[in-house]
Amino acid sequence: MSPQIALRKKASALTALVTATAIALTPFSAARAQAKGPPVLRDTETEQLLREYTRPILRVAGLEKQNIQMVIINDGSFNAFVADGRRIFVNWGAILQSETPNQIIGVLAHETGHLAGGHLSKLREQLAAAQTQMIIAMLLGAGAIAAGSTQRSSTGNNGLANAGAAAIAAPQEVIRRSLLSYQRQQEENADRAGVKFLAATQQSPKGMYETFKRFTSESLFAARGADPYLQSHPMPAERVAALQEFASSSPYWNKKDDPALQLRHDMVRAKISAFMERPETVYRRYPQTNDSLPARYARAISTYLHGDLRSALAQIDALIQVQPNNPYFYEVRGQALLESGKAAEAIAPLRKAVALSNNAPLIEMLLGQALVGTDNKAYTDEAVRILRAAVAREPEAALGYTQLAMAYGRKGDYAEADLASAQAAYLRGDNKTARELATRAKTRFAIGTPGWVKADDIVAAKPPRN
Repeated sequence: MSPQIALRKKASALTALVTATAIALTPFSAARAQAKGPPVLRDTETEQLLREYTRPILRVAGLEKQNIQMVIINDGSFNAFVADGRRIFVNWGAILQSETPNQIIGVLAHETGHLAGGHLSKLREQLAAAQTQMIIAMLLGAGAIAAGSTQRSSTGNNGLANAGAAAIAAPQEVIRRSLLSYQRQQEENADRAGVKFLAATQQSPKGMYETFKRFTSESLFAARGADPYLQSHPMPAERVAALQEFASSSPYWNKKDDPALQLRHDMVRAKISAFMERPETVYRRYPQTNDSLPARYARAISTYLHGDLRSALAQIDALIQVQPNNPYFYEVRGQALLESGKAAEAIAPLRKAVALSNNAPLIEMLLGQALVGTDNKAYTDEAVRILRAAVAREPEAALGYTQLAMAYGRKGDYAEADLASAQAAYLRGDNKTARELATRAKTRFAIGTPGWVKADDIVAAKPPRN
């Protein structure tokens, strides 16, 4: 292996190390299970709750106008992270495992601390500097190895070559420790910023402390004997102790979550469990003896998902009687009917869900799908109108464009159908199909019209580099 190739591989390894450790909430998360389905999950009810959790925190952090988005990751482990300065990523496992709103709010406050502190851009600067230092150190070491190899061939002495190898390894270790130390400081700063944001919004930091403390015992065994200077985050016990010290001084330390907010939190947890966990797990969490609204919600969803539509509809109708203005009960009823091949029957509950949710675009897409799914051309214009409004507000949702393409096809508007299909393929990452459909769409539109321009943009778009 040549020194140049080794150099590139070492630099690449350092980049991977820093990237991986920079975005994790904790260094002691459990091993990830293989996720099934799409990497990102969408649900109006869950996203709305997360937005309400983060809105006041972003406001006091000075990020209210930055349009920070909440993204739910299809992963059952407890984790949250920021990666690009525009989004906070939260595993569904983190929501499910947070027993109170305050616990997940504490996690979100911590991640907001990373955003407000500009830690990602600063980390990139540190990485760039470290790579420069590493390159210099490795070039000097490589020169010593080369000289040692020449000397060894004539004298049989490999001392200089060994010295060269040490010259490479030692600076790398110093640089790595320096970077990891910088990251540990970022985590400590994010903890402190999170507590400050919670105090400014009159919320307790106890949830953040409880969350971090819960994982301490798990990580202590794994970290036993570990060098604390090689940890990308502060050692868990030390981090929790430091967090308790400055968090417990908050005047809001003992403030409890509002009962109405706790109920909404429990409803979302029940929904996540029903959709993401096996039915036997759902029924262990929410047995028939549990008559709470969240438990009934979880069992109703799990029942429809696993084939008993009639029983599921009866359970959902009972929920609607308790909360007749809850849009998500109507959404689940419509979704159950739609996925059971009863598109026409799904229209009424989905109309109600759209109205009660203030025209939530993801629910509008379900309604559009039901309208298209009836094969009734009388619904076509309405479907087009609803789906166009939905994708205008959710331009990254492939489902909306797929259904819009079908609606345009029913109308015989094949130019718009091809364009919508191309947009759906592009969002799915199928760039080849997207370009083919967009190329065909261009031949159907007049040159220079909005549809032609959009199609041309897709044809010209370059796929992201890995």
